[in-house]
Amino acid sequence: MNTTVNVYLTFKGECKEAFDFYKSVFGGEYSNIATFGEMPSQADMPPVPDEEKDKIMHIALPISKETMLMGSDISGEWAKTFKKGNNFSISVNTTRKRDADRIFNKLSDGGKIMMPMDNTFWGSYFGMFTDKFDVNWMVSFELPGQS
Repeated sequence: MNTTVNVYLTFKGECKEAFDFYKSVFGGEYSNIATFGEMPSQADMPPVPDEEKDKIMHIALPISKETMLMGSDISGEWAKTFKKGNNFSISVNTTRKRDADRIFNKLSDGGKIMMPMDNTFWGSYFGMFTDKFDVNWMVSFELPGQS
């Protein structure tokens, strides 16, 4: 099993500014950056409000071969629970879908699932939850042919 664990930071509108600062410290280039305005429309989701279109949906800054600092701005209903200090998640990336399911199911036991494991528009099999100790987690498996 080849699994990596990285930190995922959440901000309330200042993600790009924070990551530009982190980039000035660590160097390198963003391997991924996308705004909410670039997100494709989905039947089960309302359109992104104009004031949120330029906010960061996802950003990734490689720190080393094995580690990456990732983040996003929070929006919608999730913004109501945002509090500096709880604005991070542990991001687990697996190379096998069954490992993603196993890790998700075991770690989320007794916790609160915010997004069950499912295929996403960005090409990952992905889920989010808070464990029984109030730690936020994200589990992801990149779907074949999506890199």
